[in-house]
Amino acid sequence: MNTADLILTGATVYTVDAGRPWATDLAIAGGELLAVGDRDEVARHGGDGTAVVDLGGAFVMPGLVDVHNHHVLAGMAELFELSVDPAADLAQVLAVVAEQARSVGPDEWVIGGSWGSHLVGELSREAALRALDEASGGRPVLLSDDSHHNRWANSRALRLAGIGADSADPAGGAIVRDQDTGRPTGLLLERAGIAAARAVRDAAAPTAEQHRRASRRAVEVLNSYGITAFQDAGASRDVMRALQELDDDGGLSAWVVSSMLINDPIFGFAPIGADLLAEGERYRSAHHRPDFVKIFLDGVPPTRTAAFLDPYLPDHAHGAHHHGELSMPPEELLGWLRSVAGAGLSAKIHCTGDASVRATLDAVAQIRAGGNRSSRFQIAHGQFVHPQDLPRFAELDVIADISPFLWFPGVIPAAIAEVRPAELAGRMQPNRALLDSGALVAGGSDWPVSTSPNAWEGIQGLVTRQDPSGVHAGSLWPEQALTPAEAIEVFTINGARAMGLGEVTGSLMPGKSADFVVLDRNPFDHPVHELAGTTAQETWFAGRRVFRRAESSSAPTE
Repeated sequence: MNTADLILTGATVYTVDAGRPWATDLAIAGGELLAVGDRDEVARHGGDGTAVVDLGGAFVMPGLVDVHNHHVLAGMAELFELSVDPAADLAQVLAVVAEQARSVGPDEWVIGGSWGSHLVGELSREAALRALDEASGGRPVLLSDDSHHNRWANSRALRLAGIGADSADPAGGAIVRDQDTGRPTGLLLERAGIAAARAVRDAAAPTAEQHRRASRRAVEVLNSYGITAFQDAGASRDVMRALQELDDDGGLSAWVVSSMLINDPIFGFAPIGADLLAEGERYRSAHHRPDFVKIFLDGVPPTRTAAFLDPYLPDHAHGAHHHGELSMPPEELLGWLRSVAGAGLSAKIHCTGDASVRATLDAVAQIRAGGNRSSRFQIAHGQFVHPQDLPRFAELDVIADISPFLWFPGVIPAAIAEVRPAELAGRMQPNRALLDSGALVAGGSDWPVSTSPNAWEGIQGLVTRQDPSGVHAGSLWPEQALTPAEAIEVFTINGARAMGLGEVTGSLMPGKSADFVVLDRNPFDHPVHELAGTTAQETWFAGRRVFRRAESSSAPTE
């Protein structure tokens, strides 16, 4: 019988293993779970060199899994950029810009975010651009919105990006113009913002060391929320290199699956597509797996760039029959998915409108008909799904990546309600229906689109369909609520399976990585409206403690 390096005893262990959901003790050897069971079962694995720690009844569960985030963007934002509350009004955004502008040189860029989708109307007026110019004191400014699909630039930034009054809209993007004067307002939708993003990189491209620092800091934050596995939903060469170097140096304390960019309507990264895929394998390491690609198939509803089967509400810029559009023709999507599947990779496809969801399901149907059942296909976000398409997720083995936290009232749902018909706007995130149909539903944060990667906010929202913060009143389609146990599975084993890590992590079973979190409470013993307050006291990855809250104590970090 193998001998444990460490035994944790006297806990309340929720395993998320249907065969044995509860235990009290864990035995760990070589970074893996050697045994999960009661005190007598696990004690048999003790030996002269085994450390034993009594957890005193603390609640233990698998490390949380975030199937959708942009961790380096979040790390960069914290370390190197200004920060704006997405709920801020225009005056508050301008005040943050003015404060930052006073602290930098006359030619330095002021960059950051995120301004909220509710400001789109105000930022579509030339008066807002004049106010931004005044706040910036002549320095170039580029701010992302809360979806990170759109940007707002001041006049100097527009000049540096080569965007003028006569500039044409790029394919898949729009330079928003004042409806009275016809002049650009600085609001750049989707691809229209790439020229400005490249101007920033030309002036001050992040270094390899900054990428490593951003990745390291983001993983520290994720660990502090109990997250031990995540999928980066839009990985560039720089992101993958940072992850590999961190891992090789022993500093990557999470399983990471990267999604390599096939197309790029928002970031302006290079290389992308086939050139990036050709490099992916060189960045594989012990805990980093470049196993997915990322395809953006549409934009976001608040700026009318998501693709819908039914039209948006009429407006002056789009008329009464605007549906949005796909970022690539269906035959191009199918070609990419065939190529990806042929290379043994999987795909995450960004779809925020029901037309893009249907186009993806149609393409996957052809891939499955060709005999491929091994590649994983994730529909990311999938806020809106036509009822006829709901059963197709399970039928085609398509994964619902339900992120960001859009299943309760908030800034983004309110902005969507301004552009979509009332009878359709609230029919968002059919999570109950997807789960009942047999689909694999996996949870993500889309951090930094969400202000933090706290999975417990998402879990509470899944259960209550209400804003965990209490700021936004009401419920969003409450019939689609999940139970607490289902919501926890969404952020543990379901996410691991969605990423191809189901045999490695996501539940506590012998042979799996010893990835778990010690919580401040038993979430099943607290009211569902308090779930968001659940905190990680300790986070363990591969058998070593990688986070400990200051007031908690147990075994030393190994």
